[in-house]
Amino acid sequence: MQDFSPRIDALRSRLAEARGYLRVEQLEARRPQLEAELGRPDLWDDADAAQALQREFAELGDDLELYGSMETRLDDVATLAELAREESEESLEEEIAAELQSLEDAFAGLEMRALFTGEYDALDAIVEINSGAGGVDAQDFAEMLLRMYLRWAERRSFEVELDSVNEGTEAGISSAEFIMKGRNAYGWLRSEHGVHRLVRISPFDNNARRQTSFASVKVTPLFDDVDEVEIDDKDLRIDVYRSSGAGGQHVNVTDSAVRITHLPTGLVTSCQNERSQHQNKDRAMTMLKAKLLEVERQLQREKVDAITGESSAVDFGSQDRNYVLQPYQQVKDLRSGLELSNPAEVLDGDLDDLMEAYLQWVRSESHAT
Repeated sequence: MQDFSPRIDALRSRLAEARGYLRVEQLEARRPQLEAELGRPDLWDDADAAQALQREFAELGDDLELYGSMETRLDDVATLAELAREESEESLEEEIAAELQSLEDAFAGLEMRALFTGEYDALDAIVEINSGAGGVDAQDFAEMLLRMYLRWAERRSFEVELDSVNEGTEAGISSAEFIMKGRNAYGWLRSEHGVHRLVRISPFDNNARRQTSFASVKVTPLFDDVDEVEIDDKDLRIDVYRSSGAGGQHVNVTDSAVRITHLPTGLVTSCQNERSQHQNKDRAMTMLKAKLLEVERQLQREKVDAITGESSAVDFGSQDRNYVLQPYQQVKDLRSGLELSNPAEVLDGDLDDLMEAYLQWVRSESHAT
C-alpha cells in the first residue's frame, strides 16, 4: 500500500500558510462587522460606499468558503488514506492519488494570493497607453496592447471603463486611458508598467521590412481617498475637444471630451466616454487626483521615477518587455527573465504567466534586499 503521508503533510503545511496570507482570523472577525454595516437602513445614502461594502463582503465570503473547502477536502482525503492503509485497500490508491493531485493543483492557484503583498495591490487600476518611437507601427502596436488588456480583462471577468482613446494619424491609436476594476487589479497590472517593444514585418511597409516599434504603459492605483488631494485651479489647463473615436469603434464621438493638464507636474488625464462635458471633467479630475496622490506617496519612498516615467524614453534600449514576431516567435520580460514562445496568444490576452513571473521576481528582489 502506497504511503501518502508525505504528500498529505506537505498539503497541511501549505494550508497553514494559506490561513496566514488569506488572513482567515481577520476575515472571520470582520464578517459580523460587515453584516451589521450592510444591514443599516441608511446604507444606500452613499451608493459608492455601499457598493464597496458589498464587494468587500462578497470577496470575504469567497475567501472563507475557499479556505473551508480546501480544509474539508484535505481532511477527507487524509481520512480516506488512513482507512485504506489500515484496511490494506489498494483499490483506493488511484482515487486518493487523484484527489491529492487535484488539491496540489488547487493550492498552486491559491498561492498566487500570497504574491499580492503590495500596499495597493487590492485597488483598481488606471492604465494609460502611449505610442512611442516607430511611427505608424508604434500607433498600431499601442492599439494591439489596448486590445490585449481588454481581452485579458474579459478572461478574468474584470470590468473595464474606457475613458479616452486618441486615434493615430494613419492607423492604430496614439494613446488610450482606462480604469480596470476587479480583485487585485492593480496587483496584477503593475507588471505591465513600463516600455513595451514590438519587432515584426511591418504591415505598413511596401517592401515588407522588419520594423521595431515602442509603446509605454503606465499603471496607477485608483485610490479611494482622492478627495484629500487639493488642486489649485491655476495649476490646471482644461481643454474641451471633439473625441477622435472612429465612428464609435472605441468611444462615442462627442463634442464634450475633456483633457486636464496639471501644469506643475505635466500629468495629463482625459475622458470622453461620459454623457456630458461635466461628467467627463469630473471623471478626468478623479483620475488626475489619483495620479497626483500616487506621485506624492511615491516621492515619500523616493520612487517618483517609476510613476512619472521621466527616467527613460520610449525608445531603443528602454524596454521592459519584448514581443518578437519576426524572425522568430518570442515574448521576453527583461525584469523577470521569463521567455515565452507564444506571442500571438500573449497579444490575445494570455498574460497570466508573465504577470505571475513578475510578481515572483518582485518578491525575490525584496527578499534579496
